[in-house]
Amino acid sequence: MEMEEKNDYIIIVAGGKGLRMGSDVPKQFLPVGGKPVLMHTLERFHAYGQQLAARGRRLSIILVLPREQQGYWQQLCKEHAFQVPHRIADGGRTRFESSKNGLALVPETADGVVGIHDGVRPFVSLEVIGRCFETARTAGAAIPVLPVTDTLRHIAPDGSGKNVLRSDYRIVQTPQAFAIRLAKEAFLQPDSEAFTDDASVVEAVGGRVAMVDGNRENIKLTTPFDLQMAERLVNEI
Repeated sequence: MEMEEKNDYIIIVAGGKGLRMGSDVPKQFLPVGGKPVLMHTLERFHAYGQQLAARGRRLSIILVLPREQQGYWQQLCKEHAFQVPHRIADGGRTRFESSKNGLALVPETADGVVGIHDGVRPFVSLEVIGRCFETARTAGAAIPVLPVTDTLRHIAPDGSGKNVLRSDYRIVQTPQAFAIRLAKEAFLQPDSEAFTDDASVVEAVGGRVAMVDGNRENIKLTTPFDLQMAERLVNEI
């Protein structure tokens, strides 16, 4: 039996309702390249898990879905003969609650790394996943970021605007990876409007978050245009 400390975990949070997609089908279930977006996402981490296995570690996948969507997901898995092993946790009312519910399936005795990823980011590279996990293994927490390429403008309460230095900012992606003990401690806090992502939850208990390079293709599928981009990317990555 593998010792617990050789286990890592990825929590894939998929709670979208597809409103900005203009679809009755939640965005994580919309087809890209002939199968649901969410299946592409799980396959990415399954592939990373195979890399880890070659080094004597194990990656367990936890999928967080609203309870009312779980039956539909099981149906899709049967239709597509989807075989990637995973466990399911109930989605919460907020991202914080969903991440916390997924984290509850990680054993209290675990001493590895846990990542938290958006279910509708199916094109994260294996290199980025590896950078996040390995950096978190030594630094305690890591997030993937990209430089800002557009001009940024700060809007004041009176409606006036002022350009700001884009070099002072970064675009944040997922997976966000943490030492399991640090994540467990952080999610004991009550939810807060100040928590804009999982890293901000960890920072609220004093955790320092390292930044690693993300990949441009790691887009979050939110709009119909994103879905068009995804159809192109699925054949290129």
